[in-house]
Amino acid sequence: MNPPVGSQFRPLAAATNPGIAPGKTTRAVPALDPTWNVIVLNDDVNLMTYVTHVFRKVFGYDTARARRHMLEVHQQGRSVVWSGARETAEHYLHALQQWHLRAQLESHV
Repeated sequence: MNPPVGSQFRPLAAATNPGIAPGKTTRAVPALDPTWNVIVLNDDVNLMTYVTHVFRKVFGYDTARARRHMLEVHQQGRSVVWSGARETAEHYLHALQQWHLRAQLESHV
């Protein structure tokens, strides 16, 4: 709706932000969804060869990449094995838990 002719109304952006000249319009930028990290945690139950096998099956990683993530889990206690959209991250989390690995999601803004 346009303000009445001769009124003292100014666009809200110009009224609240002195850096915007009257009559100029601004466009809101939609907020991006955060990226979600799938993190595998170390445990004392699963063998290193088993964890490497699971990474190959779940993520389709080659042996070298799967082994690198397995060693990171073993030595540092955790490894970010995948990052992306929440729905896919939840899918991978569930798959890893079905293979009896300790895993969790973290939001990465």
